[in-house]
Amino acid sequence: MTTQTNNSQTDKPRTNDRQADDRQTNDSPGARNAARRSPATVLVTSATGKTGRRVAERLAARGVTVRAGSRGGATPFDWEAPETWAPALRGADAAYLAYYPDLAAPGAAEAMRTFGRLAASSGVRRLTLLSGRGEPEAVVAEEALRAAAEGVELTVVRAAFFAQNFSEGLLAEGVAEGAVVFPAGDTAEPFVDVDDIADVVVETLTADGHAGRVHELTGPRPVGFAEVAADIARASGRPVVYRAVSEADYAELLTGFGLPAPEAAWLASLFTTLLDGHNASVTDGVKRVLGREPRSFTAFADATWATGRA
Repeated sequence: MTTQTNNSQTDKPRTNDRQADDRQTNDSPGARNAARRSPATVLVTSATGKTGRRVAERLAARGVTVRAGSRGGATPFDWEAPETWAPALRGADAAYLAYYPDLAAPGAAEAMRTFGRLAASSGVRRLTLLSGRGEPEAVVAEEALRAAAEGVELTVVRAAFFAQNFSEGLLAEGVAEGAVVFPAGDTAEPFVDVDDIADVVVETLTADGHAGRVHELTGPRPVGFAEVAADIARASGRPVVYRAVSEADYAELLTGFGLPAPEAAWLASLFTTLLDGHNASVTDGVKRVLGREPRSFTAFADATWATGRA
């Protein structure tokens, strides 16, 4: 689930043979690392978001020139203002795309189509797109970008529900008040750590061997929301409980926080659809790309709440 209120951020659909799943490659991370063609300048969209901030930091640490695109930054970039896209792309060799609010949102496919054409005409040679796991509408947007960005290397990173949604995102306020309120029932989700996502994204931008691939990222095992609340409570030393609500009740809760009713209804519907059990399986995407296991939710909770950072 890649919505920016996270991401994020479909695992089953395969729309053409170029979308080779990361599980189909036999080359090792070490072999790919041996043949690097690091881009000189990378545009990072949504650079103040959960994934964008981390990707920008990691690229800069590798000596890459980062163009941090955001609404209020030095490089103006706003997904709702297409006139900012071409200037931000000019002179960039590669770009990381974290679409706001979510790649499954209405209008995302057209935005990807427009952005892809601009990227190709600007001379960008490599794109990495953050997508959502189990979102058929997101696959449509992926393909719109693929078709429009002719001649550009495209890698898609489909991520499970972010662990950081509980510490930095839409659920953080509830956690601070002692309750995780969500329309997930008793469904388990293999929550993925955003730091793992950022490491994978940076690898796809700086190393060869990822063009045309779809890397599907999850944590090491499915975890129910009640277990999530228990992990946070244990790590923080504060009571935290999970309270399941209906889709309608959650939409009403969001409107109470000031979200427009149509957006609240769409988000509640998206969450209910994503957390109906079809995303409960795990993948080895993180290990395939990085050569290590993904961080578990328990380890994430310990690192986040036990140190007082959240």
